[in-house]
Amino acid sequence: MDIGICLPYMERDFDRDALLAWCRAIDAGPFSTLSCGERITGYTLEMRAVLSAAAVLTQRVRIMPSLYVLPMHSAVWAAKEIATLDVLSDGRVTLCVGVGGREIDYRAVEAAFERRHARMDHQIERMRAVWRGEPPLAGADPVGPAPVQTGGPPILVGAMRRKAIARVSRWADGLYGFSMNGDPKAVAEWFRMADSAWEAAERTRRPRRVAGFWYSLADDADARLKKYVYEYLEVLGKDAARAVAAGMTMSAPDAIRAGIDAIEELGCDELLMVPATADLSEVDRIAELIANR
Repeated sequence: MDIGICLPYMERDFDRDALLAWCRAIDAGPFSTLSCGERITGYTLEMRAVLSAAAVLTQRVRIMPSLYVLPMHSAVWAAKEIATLDVLSDGRVTLCVGVGGREIDYRAVEAAFERRHARMDHQIERMRAVWRGEPPLAGADPVGPAPVQTGGPPILVGAMRRKAIARVSRWADGLYGFSMNGDPKAVAEWFRMADSAWEAAERTRRPRRVAGFWYSLADDADARLKKYVYEYLEVLGKDAARAVAAGMTMSAPDAIRAGIDAIEELGCDELLMVPATADLSEVDRIAELIANR
């Protein structure tokens, strides 16, 4: 199983120097992928700008938006941005899309929250047409650049419900199931639903299986992990955020190692580790843990 890592794009101390250090450490480490998520409201760095910098600062690891909240964007503009990222990374992009769950972000950018699943289906079709070199409308030039990867980057979908997984099985290359605390039972169920949906859609290849969970190995890891999770989920309500944060356990090496092993046993192809702090020790210590498994 490959293991990737997400940049701490929500942390206020994740500045230019930290980005440089993290990209260099990730590219030199045992990691398969460098990822970054997308949020609008709240303090977060902008995903596409961060990943463009990471694409240039790294040479080896895959570059993965995880996830690109596609219905908040123009499909043609997204196709151009992603193709540009593929050029900057020399063909190392894996795209992960989804509809997200933060209506406030849609409202902030004046995008419709309704029918977002159906819109994403249409957007993927439109993006792939752009990557094939088809003009976006009659009389227009094609939208460049062409992606380095023929036909565009592989596309994963962040989805965890049966209906959503069934509809994306028609066009996605794989599934990304994020379990906040690395629950293997939840991950196993998402993979099972994906396998069933891909089979029902008569896909010739099984879905790529990707999972992820939050962790911290920084100093005072338990308290910092719980603080991070609370702040991440506070938009859902203080009581709900507090309850979830209290149950976080991936802040000790043994727990994290057991979590990685359990997910690997499910036949997971790649696991994304999502750190709770911007301390560079998060990279160094998880790299050491991976090397000593």
